[in-house]
Order: sequence, then C-alpha cells, then structure tokens
Amino acid sequence: MEQIDPIADAALIARATWHPTEAHRREANWTRFLAFAGLADYPALEARAAADPDWFWNRLIAFLDIRFETPFSAVRDVSAGIERPRWCVGGRMNMTVTLLDRHLADGRGEHPALVFEAEDGAVRDLTYAALAQQVNALAAGLVREGVRPGDVVGLFLPMIPEAVVAFLAVVRAGGIVLPLFSGFGTAALASRLADAGATAVIAAESTMRRGRASPMKATLDAALAEAPGVRRVVVVPGEGRAPMQPGRDLWWGDVATPGPAFAPVIVDAEHPMMLIYTSGTTGKPKGTVHTHCGFTAKTGEDYVLAFDLKPSDRWIWMSDMGWLIGPIQIVATLVAGATLLLAEGGPDYPQPGRLWRMVQDHRLTLLGLSPTIARLMKSHGAGEVEKYDLSGLRAVASTGEPWDLASWAWVMDHVLKGRGPLMNNIGGTEMGGILATNILYPIKPTSFFGPIPGTGADIAAEDGSSAPAGEVGELVMRDACIGTTRGLWRDDALYHASYWSRFPGVWTHGDWTSRDADGFWYVHGRSDDTIKLAGKRTGPAEIEALLLATGKVKDAAAVAVPDPVKGSAVVCVVAPAHGAPAEAELAPLLSQAVTQGLGAPFKPKTVLFVSDLPRTRNLKVMRRVIRAVLTGASPGDLSALVNPETVDELRKLAGEV
Repeated sequence: MEQIDPIADAALIARATWHPTEAHRREANWTRFLAFAGLADYPALEARAAADPDWFWNRLIAFLDIRFETPFSAVRDVSAGIERPRWCVGGRMNMTVTLLDRHLADGRGEHPALVFEAEDGAVRDLTYAALAQQVNALAAGLVREGVRPGDVVGLFLPMIPEAVVAFLAVVRAGGIVLPLFSGFGTAALASRLADAGATAVIAAESTMRRGRASPMKATLDAALAEAPGVRRVVVVPGEGRAPMQPGRDLWWGDVATPGPAFAPVIVDAEHPMMLIYTSGTTGKPKGTVHTHCGFTAKTGEDYVLAFDLKPSDRWIWMSDMGWLIGPIQIVATLVAGATLLLAEGGPDYPQPGRLWRMVQDHRLTLLGLSPTIARLMKSHGAGEVEKYDLSGLRAVASTGEPWDLASWAWVMDHVLKGRGPLMNNIGGTEMGGILATNILYPIKPTSFFGPIPGTGADIAAEDGSSAPAGEVGELVMRDACIGTTRGLWRDDALYHASYWSRFPGVWTHGDWTSRDADGFWYVHGRSDDTIKLAGKRTGPAEIEALLLATGKVKDAAAVAVPDPVKGSAVVCVVAPAHGAPAEAELAPLLSQAVTQGLGAPFKPKTVLFVSDLPRTRNLKVMRRVIRAVLTGASPGDLSALVNPETVDELRKLAGEV
C-alpha cells in the first residue's frame, strides 16, 4: 500500500496540539480505573487486556457497577468462534436497573438527569427520580397495551424528553427499541418497521425545524399501510389535532398513567435491547442488534473512560434518535450519573450561535461535535463564538468522520482555547464504538491515540498483517468486543459477508486508517471511497482537507470516476462559502490547491458547485451517492438522506463529468 504523510502545517499543528496537565491525568476516569484494576499505568492495562480479555471485561463491568439480577458465570464464551461470541453467560439483568435504580438507591434521585431546550427557547428538566417515575409509568402502560418481552417497538421521536423516557421504558418492559430518524419519509419508515417486525410505535405528532412544524404522525400513518404488524401507536401530542385511528392509536398521557411501581422485566444479559439500522450501500439497510450487557458495558468504556464523562458533567451531542449517538448519549449519561442536555432543532437556529449560547446558558462542561457540525458553526465566523462565555467547557468529544486540519484548529483556538482536548474517535453502528482517545496522552491534530483496550483493534495491510507506521490500511478488530452487534437482523449470511469475509477470523469495518511513528492514529474515510490514481492511493479526506483549507468552501467531497486515459480521475464537489469568488475564478483556485498538496496526478478532472452535499440524518456526506449519480450508476439506498433534493442537483451536473 501507499506510504503517506499525515497532513502537516507547522503553524496549525503547533497551535492545535494538546498536552494533558498533571491535573488532567490525576482526575481522569482512566486513572481511577487503573487504581481499581491494581495497575501501575496505562501501558500495563493495554498489555493485561490484550493477554487476558476476560479479566479486562470483568474489571470494567465491576468498575462501571453494572447490575445483574443473576450473576454471569463467564464474561465471554468464544467456543463457537470469534464471529459468534456469547457474553455475560448465564447472567440475567435489565439495563435500566444500572441506569436508574442504582442512582436512586445511592441517594442521587434529585440530581438533574435531563434538561431540554425547545427551538423556541422553552426549557424543561427532569431529575433522576422524576425520570424513573415517568419511565415506570410508560413501561407499565406499554405492558398493559400488549408489549411483551422481545417485541420490537419503533421510536419515531425527535430529541425531546419523551424520547429518553420511551427508550428506557421499552427496555424496562423487556422490549426491543427500534430507533427511527425523526425526518424519515414514508418508504424509509415502512421498510424498517416491516423488516423489524415491529408491533408498536411511539411517535411525536410533529417536531419543530427552523421555525416550522414538521408533521410526523401523518408520515407514520402512511407508512403503517405497509407495516401491518404494528398494532399500537402511542402519540406524543403537539397541537393535539392529529387524526387517531380507533383501536390502534392512543395519546401518550392515556398510556403513561401513574400507578404502582413497575418492576423491571429481567431478561438474559444477551437479550436484544435495541435494533438499529445502518444505511445500505445497495439494497436494504442492515439491522444491527445490541444487548443489555453489551451496550451498557461498551458505552461505559467509551464515554466514562475514553471521553471522561463524570457525574458532575453537563453535556450535549446534537443528534437524532436514528443515529447511534442518540441512544448512546442516553446510556452514557445514565451510566456516568451525569446530566444530558437535549435540544430540538438545529445548532444554528434561531441564532447562528445557538450551540454556543446553549453551552453558556446551560453551563455545559462537555460537548459532542462532529466535523460537519464544526464546519457549519465555523462558517458563521469566530465572532459568533466570542459572543458567549464557554469557559466552563473542559473538552470536546468527536466521532463519525475524518477531521480537516483547519476545522480542528478552529475548534481548539476559538471554542476550547487551550482549556482541554478535542478527543477524536472512530466507531460504527455495528460496533457500538471501537477506538477512542484517552486524555492521559498528548493529542496531535485530527488524530486519536490508538485502540481502546478489549477490541484487538488494528490497521491491516492488504495481506491481513499489521500495517507499518505511515501506511494506510483497513480498520479491523482481531478480538471479540462486547459492544459489537450480535449479527444482522434476520440475515446471518450478510453479517458474515459484510464483516468477516475479508480476513478469516478478523472483523473488517470498512474504514481506511493509518498510524504515525509516534503511535497516533488517523482516519482517512471509508475504504470503498478510496481514490487511486497513477498507482497512488489516498482517502478523500486528504483532498477535501486541501479544498477546505482555502477558506473558500463550506464543505467538499472528492470522488473517483472512470477516465478513458488514466483509468480513474478525481471530481471535486463543493459548496462555496459565503463571499467566495465566482465559479469561473474559484474552480482553478481549488484545482491548484489539490495539485500543490498532493501532486499533479491528483489534479481534479473537474470541480462541480452545489448548494449542499447529500448527507445522512447524522450529517455524514454520502460520497457513494455522489459517485453513483455522476457515473450513471444506481445510488442504492437513499432513505437516510436528510436532503434528497441534492441528488437531483447532482444529476443535472453529471454531464459535466
């Protein structure tokens, strides 16, 4: 494979590199865990976890105080192969006992669990005791309405307190949560509800988006014509005018009625608690399956340890229940005993600096931020950040896609101002998280510090061996991980073909990654997005970073298309920044930036200008859609797109390629 150099701009790197203080190390949750495990330092933990994974997972479960009604006899069983591990063997539990009952028993019932800000600024909050009360009321109501252990219940809700209550109530009743994007259309809803075999749905009547009410119940009604297995719909009222189908539909208040305490339904530790779909490259989306013990333990590792979430933290990660971060932030907050801010709407409406204003007003200490959202907020200028007091913010957590250096440095300069780290991460819906930065080590720009213990994570060369420093390879796991999906819903063959067929006995996730000589890891994008020209291979992130560094574009995507001479050629699709030069002037400027950064073979065949890039609901850019549209191929599953109109815009430009 290709030898690469990580992006290097000396001035930006000097400004953006973060070094932990002695106080950071002393107060880190990793340090508490090392003491709990009886180890001297982090390298000792890495070595012990690699040599004895069972010891590591046992220690982690104990450290997180994950509660079991019946203790497990073995933390894992891989006798059927690494592809089919069994976890917490013989254990019985309900995840909500760890998330709720444990805190009430410890006298923390009055600690704030949730704070909610509506788009119009209205605020609601719930303590741990109030949250538990509402969860028990809804769980009891769902059971009265026929929800049984193992039933799949769809959640078609925006990020409002009822979404958290509903998620926990379904789990407490022994059901399986099916999170659905709040902006899904009829076809996307129908396909997932039917494939999952859902028997009930909890939905909002509507949600607010940029000052306008967006109907949700009406969309669901249309979808249910193709999902006849749904027998009950529970509706969170908006204006209270949605048509209700007798015998099927009930208002939230008629189901979640106060009553006797509801005892959690105790299930096998490996009982599915969530079925969440990923967008398929072709064909139908894939349903990933997460369990009570697996999701609790892995989320605790990733967020309590790697992202250092503490009971004193107040935090937000603007997301949606349909992206894994939605359920994760609920579980992470409650495992840690922290406080979660939920916000309906977007980060830059009704004020361009709404996100920064919420950090200030709600005294947030930790912020989840994807590179896409960072670029969006950056486009409004540093002046928007400077309006607000962010001095309480001690760290930023990030995941989802590669960072460009300019945006990384902007967050470090204008948001964190040296107070704390920007902690990067790479994971996936199928893994429940895999690799994460820890704050015991320095952090280089756009990097994260290697694999988190317990996963056997590695970077594989073409022959499956560990890739050397500086070489781009496939992100893999060489060991069984407690958070990984237990398969794909009703499709074991696709599960093995998707993740276990590249290298025998090794999980291949489909992301390009590299590490430098100092051990820092870098993400280069999806391996199916790879661009190879004149024998040279790169991920789209390197090209896109050069385009973004010009300051002339808000966002960019680079894809490879067939070329009769070169075999492949680069096409850059960009959304110009406000005040950028005219397209005729801007195109050669952008082309020159790529050529100077990567060399003449990567000179773009053309630069296309669009109003926005096609994105999923979690704002990831869909490069495979761009590539397919520009080459006349089928774009595959488009149900997860938040802005399907961009596909039509691209089709009009395809003739220029």
